[in-house]
Amino acid sequence: MAVDVVVTGIGLRSAFGALNQTWEAIMKGQTAIALSQPFRELPPSPLAMWGSQPGHLQPLIQPTVADTLADAGLEFPLTDCGVVVGSSRGYQADLEGLARDTTDGCLGLFPGFLHGQLAATIAGIIGSEGPVLSPMAACATGLWAIAQGFELIKTQQCQRVIVGAIEAPITPLSLIGFAKMGALASESAYPFSRRRDGLALGEGAALLVLESAELAHSRHGKIYGSILGFGVTVDACYHNKPDGEGKSAIAAIQRSLNHSHLHPTDIDYIHAHGTATILNDKHEAFIINQLFPDGVAVSSTKGATGHTLGASGALGVAFCLKALEQQLLPPCVGLQDLEFHLDVVTTPRSTVVNNVLCLGFGFGGQNVAIALGKNPQLI
Repeated sequence: MAVDVVVTGIGLRSAFGALNQTWEAIMKGQTAIALSQPFRELPPSPLAMWGSQPGHLQPLIQPTVADTLADAGLEFPLTDCGVVVGSSRGYQADLEGLARDTTDGCLGLFPGFLHGQLAATIAGIIGSEGPVLSPMAACATGLWAIAQGFELIKTQQCQRVIVGAIEAPITPLSLIGFAKMGALASESAYPFSRRRDGLALGEGAALLVLESAELAHSRHGKIYGSILGFGVTVDACYHNKPDGEGKSAIAAIQRSLNHSHLHPTDIDYIHAHGTATILNDKHEAFIINQLFPDGVAVSSTKGATGHTLGASGALGVAFCLKALEQQLLPPCVGLQDLEFHLDVVTTPRSTVVNNVLCLGFGFGGQNVAIALGKNPQLI
């Protein structure tokens, strides 16, 4: 018997705050990106931080989990709930701190900062005895986590899974690395604009409660929408740039559409990866035009929240669900002088939104596309 997968709860943290604060700020065209110099040894960079200084991963976990479960109307313990939560950078800020302080006491903390501890910590908070996974797929991590949680429910290994990603990426190593690659913006992030010159790092977290439709209906849970299907591929080409022909990225989107029994004309909106780097936006615009020649509404929210790396896809899905709920498309904040032939949303757009796509692309050629649909009861 086919199992439908729905989203019944969302918890989000960005530099703006929680989910509704972030959504309202985006709708007002605001940006959380500001020029900052948190590390004296490095020059100022455009950053989106949720505090006055760069944070660590651990403080983001508890409030995001609490918001997610409260939004879903759930309480502890959730013994049969799976957990699939990943991160691209993980506890990197803590590990860089350990590298600077090599005393025996500090080195003893190392096991607690291993990548898999993120999902294990969340499992401990909710009392889970179900499957616990902690994927890492660069900037596609959040979408990959949602896809894995979707599969756990579809294969009936569990009926409820907490999925998503959490990222605290603003560290000296991250800033130096992106600067060396020439990928950092000089003042802010401008997705799909001629004036774009790079990404702006942002802190963020987004968790979702996925449930079988049967379970959600049996407890009269609120339903934001359905996860319809996904596609995952890899370029197997370059470490830090996409395959110029876009073949595997196109394949990921096609697989997502086929998996969801959708045609390109069924898609009402695409939440683009839209990093504001020279290569990514050009690559993504080419892919969208190849697959959607009749046009489709597109926007990226990274001009507002900054690029939250592994968490960006999970934030994107949260914004897609808000778009489905409110029948309102979020704008591409900061866009001026559009470079590409795309129907980019520049101000909040009220329209019929039944099916949407969220795209994510990561270093190493990671490509993920997830299709979402409106709650059937609301159509």
